[in-house]
Amino acid sequence: MRRALAGLTTRGRSFVAAGTTAIVCAVVLGERDLLRAGVLVLVLPLLCTLAVSRTRYRLACARRLEPARLPVGHEARVDLRLENVSRLPSGLLMVEDRVPYALGGRARFVLERIESHGTRELGYRIRSDVRGRYRVGPLTVRLADPFGMVELVRSFSLSDTLTVTPAIVPLPPSRLSGAWTGGGDSIARALSAAGEDDVAPRDYRHGDDLRRVHWRSTARRGELMVRREEQHFQSSGTLFLDTRRSAHWGDGPAGSFEQAVSATASIGVHLVRTGMSLRYVTDAGEALPAAPSEGAFEGLLLDALAVARRSKAGTLSAGLAALHGAHNRGREGNGLVIAVFGVLSEEEARTVAAARRGGGTCVAVLVQGGTGPETANAGTNATKTAEETAAGLLRAGGWRVVTVRSAADLAGAWRQAGKAGENFVRDGS
Repeated sequence: MRRALAGLTTRGRSFVAAGTTAIVCAVVLGERDLLRAGVLVLVLPLLCTLAVSRTRYRLACARRLEPARLPVGHEARVDLRLENVSRLPSGLLMVEDRVPYALGGRARFVLERIESHGTRELGYRIRSDVRGRYRVGPLTVRLADPFGMVELVRSFSLSDTLTVTPAIVPLPPSRLSGAWTGGGDSIARALSAAGEDDVAPRDYRHGDDLRRVHWRSTARRGELMVRREEQHFQSSGTLFLDTRRSAHWGDGPAGSFEQAVSATASIGVHLVRTGMSLRYVTDAGEALPAAPSEGAFEGLLLDALAVARRSKAGTLSAGLAALHGAHNRGREGNGLVIAVFGVLSEEEARTVAAARRGGGTCVAVLVQGGTGPETANAGTNATKTAEETAAGLLRAGGWRVVTVRSAADLAGAWRQAGKAGENFVRDGS
């Protein structure tokens, strides 16, 4: 009853105040008719409160969010199923599902009545133009009397999480040579071109197929020798994102940071779907190690980029140290490195250029900025000069450099990076 009194609406409180005032005035003035009217006005909201507090029906809720992960600008659907599991029919219900403002605000429905063991199915769509992770729900049910005097709020605990990932730009199938787990793609080519005499045999083990016996080595060694199993090589690489606040400018979807995140997501998804084993590194260090499953890493990468924020780091030392650690381990030392940067100073460009090790392919994607009105005045001559200087230093250090103003320009830049690699091999450099 106390909870129901706390749920009095503005109308209910007004009736209580008016009835109380009328009763006090009737006592002071000695007016019986006014006393009767005051009692009637006061009793009505109290009776509604009693009726709502005595409600004995129980509700069950089920929800489905499809899909649970989607790129910005796409829609997801939320389906709700509300069931009255009691023997009594419900009264007027006001149903509200809590939805963050970025997804379109609250979803509200009015249900006049749900019969005993009856169900009602509700649905609505949500959409976000801002990446992130959002909580959808829980569902709140407001029980109200027919006069609108009392509202009793009951909430379910069930909720869902919607992950809005960066926009993904399809990239052309340009080949960028990377490393092969176990020694570089030159070893893979050597094995594919090797003859029978070049195969390194090993000792015979119980259970080996006799058809794999290497007779020439057997005759030379005086004991059974067999060919080694075919070695499987997997292309590997590292995806680097510069999240420093000082390296990006502009706010909102048109800012350089959002464009860099979108470019990173597009490149990562493209490389993973081509069978490459990737790991994800930021200026703060390694964020995601390589996953054994392609689909698993793609999902983890998109989840990480969905909540990526600008960091307060002032240098790239931690991120470059993570790249150096890969070279020191040797597993990915000659692997493909794709680094997405914002604004690089001359000193930072020299440091990044020196971070290249071995004969691996390193590609730097320089995001010059967004395309919105807030970034229109950023392309000054000084800025262009700094960008050209950084690009020149990276090229001198052996990096392939492509510059984009937005993620939409990435497809053409990716094709140019692939052609640059073909010319690099053709010239024999």
